[in-house]
Amino acid sequence: MAETAKKPAIRFKGFTGAWEQRKFGDISEIKTGPFGSTLHAGDYVTDGVPIITTEHFKTGTLQNDKEGLPQVSQEDYERLLSYVLNDGDVVFSRVGSVDVNALITPFQDGWLFSGRVLRVRPSRGSDSQFLHTLLETEDVKNDIRARAVGQTMPSINTEILKATILLLPTSETEQRQIGACFRQLDHLITLHQRKYDKLVNVKKSCLEKMFPKNGSNVPEIRFSGFTEAWEQRKLRNIADKVTEKNADLAVLETFTNSAEFGIISQRDFFDHDISNAENIGGYYVVKNEDFVYNPRISVTAPVGPINRNKLGRNGVMSPLYTVFRTHDIDTTYLEWFFKSASWHDFMHYNGDSGARSDRFSIKDAVFFEMSIPYPEIAEQRKIGRYLDQLDNLITLHQRELEKLQNLKKACLEKMFV
Repeated sequence: MAETAKKPAIRFKGFTGAWEQRKFGDISEIKTGPFGSTLHAGDYVTDGVPIITTEHFKTGTLQNDKEGLPQVSQEDYERLLSYVLNDGDVVFSRVGSVDVNALITPFQDGWLFSGRVLRVRPSRGSDSQFLHTLLETEDVKNDIRARAVGQTMPSINTEILKATILLLPTSETEQRQIGACFRQLDHLITLHQRKYDKLVNVKKSCLEKMFPKNGSNVPEIRFSGFTEAWEQRKLRNIADKVTEKNADLAVLETFTNSAEFGIISQRDFFDHDISNAENIGGYYVVKNEDFVYNPRISVTAPVGPINRNKLGRNGVMSPLYTVFRTHDIDTTYLEWFFKSASWHDFMHYNGDSGARSDRFSIKDAVFFEMSIPYPEIAEQRKIGRYLDQLDNLITLHQRELEKLQNLKKACLEKMFV
């Protein structure tokens, strides 16, 4: 390899020398965890010293508490002292996701590791955070995966890991600076991930508690100033089924109703039109603010999704969909009601999955008998506006998180050889 090829594209000031090639085993001590004969599941206790297994660092990070971790007594801990983890060690998955590693921090100092884990203890002169990050680069991960044994359940051992070729700076100072940079970046990503996860949980809780439970006429959570009991109105009283066909082919754009993305243009979803002028004459015309029920079921939409057309234009949709146009109700409120699971019991009780396991079946006449919780319009608007704002906030945090994750990806590509 040429000298220029041994230097990263982005580098801290003051460092100019080429990076050196080393075997992983030459700059660290690598040890396999205790086998079944040494540690049995029957040895676990409810409150003791935690044991890290591969399931606990699938994302490359470790939890900071003992909750949910297997634990052993102090007596067994003393018997397993050679399998203790220290701050600065790196743990590697020995089976399955063999390219995943995590850094031991002061929170996990003194814990144990299981037989499905490899412990890497960097030698003096090697920075732990730098090594942890180096092992996250795609070149190193691809190399380890390529040399793993087994197709269905890949596995590695100490010898495979020891033989891994790494390129690293000879200066520990440069290693520390790179490590510190990624430590701060990882910390920022973790903070944004927590904020995002917290907001997602808040939204989930709101969708569960801001609409009345079955048998109740008030929700569990309510804005101040509203005290009246909610009405129940049939869907047929606030909506009309759309039966207008595109017979004159006045509308050429076909929409689709996705559980994940809502109502979108078919061109955006499939990269091309699935329908054509020959078959869209029998499609329903969907206007802006119309609602569409898609009977296709999925994990995220167990009875099929109902979404609102917010594209600001008309389109056409297959007669396999049920299209309806509302009146005397706030459409944003109704949209959020259909994003909740409050209407699923009605569907399960009155319909079935039909002959095709991927489609839900319910007659139109029955579908429009669905009860819709109906507070006064002012309360509807407040609920809809609040949930919209919460959703926008989640989107902003998601974008910030993605920016940081992309920044880290770019740094992994440019700051290592």
